Amino acid sequence: MLNKLKLIMGRHLASYLTKSLPGYQKIDAVTTEQIAAVLQTGDILLVEGNSRISTAIKYLTQSSWSHACLYLGKSGAENCENTLLEADLQQGVHLVPLSKYADFNLRVCRPVGLDGEELQRLLTFARSSLGQQYDLKNIFDLMRYLIQKPAVPNRFRRSMIGLGSGDPTRAICSTLIAKAFQQIDYPILPRRGEEGEEGEVPIFYQRHFTHYTPRDFDVSPYFEIVKPTLVQGFEFRTLPWRDNPEEDQAAP
Repeated sequence: MLNKLKLIMGRHLASYLTKSLPGYQKIDAVTTEQIAAVLQTGDILLVEGNSRISTAIKYLTQSSWSHACLYLGKSGAENCENTLLEADLQQGVHLVPLSKYADFNLRVCRPVGLDGEELQRLLTFARSSLGQQYDLKNIFDLMRYLIQKPAVPNRFRRSMIGLGSGDPTRAICSTLIAKAFQQIDYPILPRRGEEGEEGEVPIFYQRHFTHYTPRDFDVSPYFEIVKPTLVQGFEFRTLPWRDNPEEDQAAP
């Protein structure tokens, strides 16, 4: 009975937290078509969301990014749909098209140096998570923040995000992707151990996968930030500038 009540409450909270908020603005400089042209299998797509839960995550992580997806490549009968794997509050771990995020600001983070076998292991593990549910503990923790809206010192904000119940059949977006990369020992933001004698290689330790947030893939020194306009040969001298009519109408 208690579990059923939690499930019902979780569904209502998920519906409330995922409701879009007014006032969001997408920067029009980059289209999803441009992003699709440069995406490579294994890339991470960060999303600047506009829901209540996005607002909480962005505040607590001091970042623009509130959601992370793993790009699995193209699929469909004609192999033409760009497919992302994500953990969603309402639908759990599932596949979505890139077009779902056409109206959002996005960032592409790319792991460097993966060989074919490592990439396949990464994708196989990620796909094995399909069907898992979103971790309800994370929902309740974020709901508590939204109700109380505490003034949280910077150093404590990350710890306020629920790291999940630890149930292997449940996930949140960034921890799911972090766990997949840890299967192939690819670093995100590892802890650096104490250095030994001069000339020795420092030792690194993996953080637990539940400690990662979408922001970490952006600030990680081991992921390349891919900007479509630069990859596709941007030349600023050819940009067609014109007068801004809004500026012409501005008061002096």
